[in-house]
Amino acid sequence: MAVRLRCPTCKREIHWSDAYPYRPFCSERCRLIDLGAWLGEKHTVAGDTAELGDEAAAPSEEPRAR
Repeated sequence: MAVRLRCPTCKREIHWSDAYPYRPFCSERCRLIDLGAWLGEKHTVAGDTAELGDEAAAPSEEPRAR
């Protein structure tokens, strides 16, 4: 028996099976919409914000050796 779930993007009901290769999304379109939301920082993972140290915050002024 296949598990029923809803696409996180469009809420369409799908079955967890090989018929939906983009699971948990119903289609590639919904998968890409979700990816765009993560890349656009509309989705975030809860937690404390990371603080950058002095070395990471300021770029090095020394030229790189080639």
